[in-house]
Amino acid sequence: MDLQGMEVRATDNPTDWGSKLGRLFAHPLYNIQTPELVLEERLLQSEEVMGYYRRKVSRWERHMKLYSEAATLLEHQATFDPEASWLKFHLGINRYALYAREDPTITRLLKDMQSTTVISADYTQDEKALKGACDCTRVVKPSGYHLKLALKMQNFGKAMFKPMRQQRDQETPDDLFYFVDFQRHNAEIAAFHLDRILDFRRVPPVVGRLVNLTGEILLTTHNEDLRSVFFTSPANNTCFFAKCLYVCKTEYAVCGSPDLLEGSMSAYLPGLSIAPRISIPNPWIRSYTFTGREEWEVNPLYCDTIKQLYPYNSGNRLLNIIDMAIFDFLIGNMDRHHYEIFTKFGDEGFLLHFDNARGFGKHSQDEMSILAPLSQCCIIKRSTLLRLQLLSQDRYRLSDVMRESLGGDALQPVLTEPHLQALDRRLQRVLKTVHRCVRRLGEAQVITTDFVDTSAMPESVKPVSAPNKER
Repeated sequence: MDLQGMEVRATDNPTDWGSKLGRLFAHPLYNIQTPELVLEERLLQSEEVMGYYRRKVSRWERHMKLYSEAATLLEHQATFDPEASWLKFHLGINRYALYAREDPTITRLLKDMQSTTVISADYTQDEKALKGACDCTRVVKPSGYHLKLALKMQNFGKAMFKPMRQQRDQETPDDLFYFVDFQRHNAEIAAFHLDRILDFRRVPPVVGRLVNLTGEILLTTHNEDLRSVFFTSPANNTCFFAKCLYVCKTEYAVCGSPDLLEGSMSAYLPGLSIAPRISIPNPWIRSYTFTGREEWEVNPLYCDTIKQLYPYNSGNRLLNIIDMAIFDFLIGNMDRHHYEIFTKFGDEGFLLHFDNARGFGKHSQDEMSILAPLSQCCIIKRSTLLRLQLLSQDRYRLSDVMRESLGGDALQPVLTEPHLQALDRRLQRVLKTVHRCVRRLGEAQVITTDFVDTSAMPESVKPVSAPNKER
């Protein structure tokens, strides 16, 4: 299979190319029309959503009255805007993706998360569920896994804030297990951009932001537990740590300079009461112990068993797992123990690529075991393969379009050059894996036409050629 004959006419003239990223998004592969949406294929209905959020706003206003006399809290005027970018984002979610390719709402949402006034800070719901009582006999993560906060914006939008824990040029030490690795805020940002470049659109929008720990968190939170973990370091910097036994120590804290700290801001999805999701164990889950191994790690025929099991024995679920594995391999994420889907879309819905902060830890190593779903099952969506082939070409080189895309973030450079170069190297490894599968099983058995309308593609599919040698 190749991409011959699929170039946009304007790209024949180098003076019309403009940016590589613009050229990529102008390619026919990024302009394939998805089927026209029917009512049931939209996650939410406008009237239902407006009523739900207006009730939440009313509860918030009543809640704020209780704190109106608290002199230690900053007061900000909050407004509910039916045209707010976060609300438009929620209304745009459908069974195919979190957002449409051409949706201007996402650009607005990124800008809003980067600059809108924060009116409230709190722990996330999963950390509240722990209530600060982590079981240290079962959880061996002295890395601050739960060091993240929910920030509410002046327009009632909500974002998850993950603070900077590592410098850009730090690599994960060789002796560190994947499940005790730091979470990296820049990995969350980069993962969103990569997901969009791959045209998956399954990562909620993420942007970098400099947060004032005192003015935007300490003085806006109503949570006394959160306020209690703030302290001033010997260098006179504002710091805080997670309220959890295994990270409830000042040496695991994060500190501003003196108050400002960079971090990632990830857009929240609609609440579970109006958009239920289910969390499902990844069939290729890793062992979260120091010595254990899972069946897929020792049984090369493991996928044959998975193919017989619901929901992987029909539909797109297994293909979506392989999309996710390719995505995780490119970012170097070994921590995909579960995935989530919207229950409304059932078995044919897409997988949410949540929680990517353990990616981009090592640029010098390619963890081939992450590709096990692809190498063991030897199937891939045709649309995914075509885009990967496109991104391996010089004029659309993955590292170049990623560099350009990340260049618009306030925290640039988001990734160091070695991490960008690693993307090109890993892409070649993915293509080589597909080539080996095709050589062994034949193209018809490996490459699957997915639900996307492929009328814009060549009718005849040429054999998959061997990928370029690594540079």
